[in-house]
Amino acid sequence: MTTKVNDLEIRSLRVGEQDLFLAYPHEPVPGVGVESRRAWPEFLANGQYRPGWSWVALRAGRTVARCAFWGFPESANPYCLDWLEPGAEPDRREIGSALLAAALREMRTADGERPEYHLFLPPGWRDTGGVREAAEDRLAAAAGAGYEPFVERFNYTWTPADDVPARPTGLFFREVGDEQALAICRTSIEGTLDGYSARDAARHGLDEAARIMLAGLAELPSPREWWRAAYTPEGDLVGLVVPSRNHTRAVIGYLAVVPAQRGRGYVDDLLAEATALLAEQGAEEIGADTDLGNRPMAAAFARAGYRNTAIRVVLR
Repeated sequence: MTTKVNDLEIRSLRVGEQDLFLAYPHEPVPGVGVESRRAWPEFLANGQYRPGWSWVALRAGRTVARCAFWGFPESANPYCLDWLEPGAEPDRREIGSALLAAALREMRTADGERPEYHLFLPPGWRDTGGVREAAEDRLAAAAGAGYEPFVERFNYTWTPADDVPARPTGLFFREVGDEQALAICRTSIEGTLDGYSARDAARHGLDEAARIMLAGLAELPSPREWWRAAYTPEGDLVGLVVPSRNHTRAVIGYLAVVPAQRGRGYVDDLLAEATALLAEQGAEEIGADTDLGNRPMAAAFARAGYRNTAIRVVLR
């Protein structure tokens, strides 16, 4: 579908029109968005971007802005918007808004919702002039298309150079079945500092919030037997940890200490077990994230040698 907005022509790509997307003339702003760290043609080739999910704004035949929605290779719908470049025209924010507004009339997630916008930025992005300006252009364009702030998340990275933590000796870890994992997840969502889980609990209740969490984890392309429940030597439940992989790298998919065991330092043990398991499986890099407001989890990542490598601003 093609949309005309003043002197702009806005549309998604057709098969074979990759050059139209690649004709965008501006270099990425270092650290701003996935466009500064990801090759669009590579992700197009493996199905994480699609021609119909990739949009351009043309002015007099020139590509002046572009965006792309990301999704799992096996999915029929995009998961999120993570690539947005509004360009360098004087009215670039208005162009970006028009581009997104046109795309969002067609782009929907599998559950019929508008895809969230995930904007990746370097730590301290508000203190760096060029980075801040590029980020603010994108945020303003998204706001003009109806997006609102949801959460900011710390993104962390661990590599073997950061040292593999010793596996905890004071806890026992066992493989966990679906029903038990669901029960642990449900219990752990009570009083959570995670924005997504808190939102889902407020919308749907604890049972459904737990099911949503586990369904998302089950979609990750990694062995189910990596999931672990943790227990004290006396057999008391401590929590659940899900070492995992996404389509790019190893990740800490989920980590939760049940409310009755919080404040006893067990978060460090669960994180150490997950990191050691993934390192044992050959992970050369492990990604993780937590909300800006979840200070206890952020502190645990820092203690385990995870480095804050990016901030992810999420709008919905």
